[in-house]
Amino acid sequence: MSQTPFPIQPGAAPKTGDGLRAGPDHVAIIMDGNGRWAQARGLPRAMGHREGVEALRRAVEACGDLGLGELTVFSFSTENWKRPPQEVETLFDLLRMFVRSDLQRLHRQNVRIRIPGEREGLAGDILELIEEAVDLTAGNSGLTLNIAFNYGGRAELVDGARKLALAVREGRIRPEDIDEAMLGSTLWTAGSRAPDLILRTSGELRLSNFLLWSGAYAELMFLEVNWPDFEHRHLAQAIEAYRRRDRRFGGVGA
Repeated sequence: MSQTPFPIQPGAAPKTGDGLRAGPDHVAIIMDGNGRWAQARGLPRAMGHREGVEALRRAVEACGDLGLGELTVFSFSTENWKRPPQEVETLFDLLRMFVRSDLQRLHRQNVRIRIPGEREGLAGDILELIEEAVDLTAGNSGLTLNIAFNYGGRAELVDGARKLALAVREGRIRPEDIDEAMLGSTLWTAGSRAPDLILRTSGELRLSNFLLWSGAYAELMFLEVNWPDFEHRHLAQAIEAYRRRDRRFGGVGA
């Protein structure tokens, strides 16, 4: 029942020197602060979300410049359905706009797109766009761009647990066969590396149900900049800070 993982070929790793560690290869970003950016300027929240799409374009370009192999962005969470219907529809419209306007360019740039998240409840045209983006770019070998849409870490784990429970009930696996690798293979993010670094913009200090499984040992950084103001230099500075950290994964440091 394991989900077949997508083959991933990393980009060129950042050069190291002065005792700095290599990497990161996979950066995940909670793109927060669109509404606050707009409100600070007396603009509708929708304008903040639109500027956030421009920031995403800059982030994808920066990942290519900095040699990252994978970028995951949190674009719409399972909790975002609680927002006003008009704002939810704006977020859906932005996904439609991004795929329609950027898909062919990203494909030409050898970017592979994956869209982890719950499919149930999404409109038919959204599902068609998701399928088109994933299928068109599946064979690309450059940067992997994961757009976490209708995604929640708890929902992802519940969905994986249900798949395993069904497999046990049907006699395809035994309960004692279940281990971390098997559970991980059932998740929406299966086939991606665990993120090395998770960034959150806007200064908020929480994960907000993002990558609870794969991000268990990620380095965390919280940036004061609102997402629409995110630029190449912010990512470069975060990578530099990451490379100075001592990652021990429960062991003993150098």
